[in-house]
Amino acid sequence: MALRLGTVVPDFEAESTQGRISFHEFVNGNWAILFSHPNDFTPVCTTELGSVATLMPEFIKRGVKVLALSCNDLTSHFRWIPDIEASNKQKSIVSFPIICDPDRTIATQLGMLDPDEIDPSGVPLAARAVLIVGPDKKLKASILYPASTGRSFSEILRVIDSLQLTSRHNVATPVDWKQGDPCMVLPTLSDDEAKTMFPKGFETVAVPSGKGYLRVTPQPD
Repeated sequence: MALRLGTVVPDFEAESTQGRISFHEFVNGNWAILFSHPNDFTPVCTTELGSVATLMPEFIKRGVKVLALSCNDLTSHFRWIPDIEASNKQKSIVSFPIICDPDRTIATQLGMLDPDEIDPSGVPLAARAVLIVGPDKKLKASILYPASTGRSFSEILRVIDSLQLTSRHNVATPVDWKQGDPCMVLPTLSDDEAKTMFPKGFETVAVPSGKGYLRVTPQPD
């Protein structure tokens, strides 16, 4: 069963390339991202982990801890890491842990399985799931890709930027928003409340309905 937004992500313990990890201890009041992979030594997974290795300074800048999961054992992970590091253009090292889930217990617990992708023994593979977890250990966003489709981790960073911004301010981010772009004032705020909360001001966009719900304000920080 897929996890619901706003619920605490269940704790688990697992071996990883950086020692045994307890997920809740790993989060420990930080933002975190957990993303799953169907298998080691597969082309799409290798490119994805290489991209994350290169983008680690961006995750660190945002205070986000990174944790990968792949459905293999520790020996396999350690043999795979040199391929990941050799395959990305910057030859970035894998500085984040990759946890082991050879029997897919964690992937099953967290709803990360792809029912349309089956291994030779008839067991579903792990999908390309992304769980973004807040400092309160609650699920803030989840994205689920099929095993055949690689993820855009630049987009995942954009989502994290939005989640962190909207956790601090009464704004929402519109379509294709990126860091520094204008934001939308939440419809739950009156104009008077918005004037107090947003000293940079806001603009109400005229629409045919005459309803003043499209209110745009510069990014608060």
